[in-house]
Amino acid sequence: MTIKKITVIFLFLNLIFLHLSYSQKYSEVDKIVLKYPKQFDSTEDLAKKIQKNFTSEHDKARAIYSWIAFNIKYDYASFLNPQRTQGFSYSTEAEKQRKIQQINDKLIQKTFNSQKAVCEGFTALYQNLAELTGLKCEIIRGDSKTRLADIGRKETSSNHAWNIVLIDKKWRLVDVTWGQGYYDGSKGKMVNDFDPVYFDTDPDYFFAKHFPDSGSYLGNKLSKDDFLNGPLIYNKTIQHDYKIKSPDYGIIEAKSGNKITVEIKNVSKSDVVFYLNKKNQAVKIQNAKEKRGGLEFQITYDKTIGEYLTIFVDSYSIVSFKIISK
Repeated sequence: MTIKKITVIFLFLNLIFLHLSYSQKYSEVDKIVLKYPKQFDSTEDLAKKIQKNFTSEHDKARAIYSWIAFNIKYDYASFLNPQRTQGFSYSTEAEKQRKIQQINDKLIQKTFNSQKAVCEGFTALYQNLAELTGLKCEIIRGDSKTRLADIGRKETSSNHAWNIVLIDKKWRLVDVTWGQGYYDGSKGKMVNDFDPVYFDTDPDYFFAKHFPDSGSYLGNKLSKDDFLNGPLIYNKTIQHDYKIKSPDYGIIEAKSGNKITVEIKNVSKSDVVFYLNKKNQAVKIQNAKEKRGGLEFQITYDKTIGEYLTIFVDSYSIVSFKIISK
């Protein structure tokens, strides 16, 4: 076979892969919303457009998520230099609520018109559009887990916000801030990259990365210890349902020669599984065996492994653990 034919086949296969990836990433709702104008005169106009195109509660909630994620950018400069919270005085509870509503309305309009915000703006706009389309929606504030340094942190902090929306009589978890993209530390900037995994997220995954200030969800108490000391998971973990069966704790105490057993559901021998050593060199897993719908393997702890151990599947980070040397 000639080089030219091989190149053509390679490009053809890549086109197929890109098409499949596109199809998996965007739902039919997303594809319709992608054709919407990037700006509307008002949130009411956008809500009317969504109500015209979609009738089910699920589709309306998804359309709101998609439009915000496609068009509102994370304001990283404001995150680094937050504005001082302005206080206000009031004489009655009614006056207090009215002034809070005025501040919230101002935030919604600022987010909608400037098309940039931090999480407070994303969640306020999502709630506003949800209510305009007849959906019940609330804003939840709490802690987030996004960095290696978050594994084993001592305390939670209120640093993030997300939504819950009632769809077909069931509350669903939504984090449109994270759905619009992520911060690339190597480039020092935000990357706009629509991700559907934070719409109607499985609570097990969601609360591995979020912890509400109330410490509970729908009346059920959540484990602060599990949140603080659990492993760090990533978007691809959620997307592919890579459940981390073992270790179930984010902090691993080990001495040289100890074997760390890792088991991940929905991974197979056909996947390329590896970790990075201290020199950022890929170390491929060699001793894996398929077990209970997943893959189990062992990593021998030695001086080449650093403070954190991150497992990759097909070039994507899946889970990280903190290693404490005995």
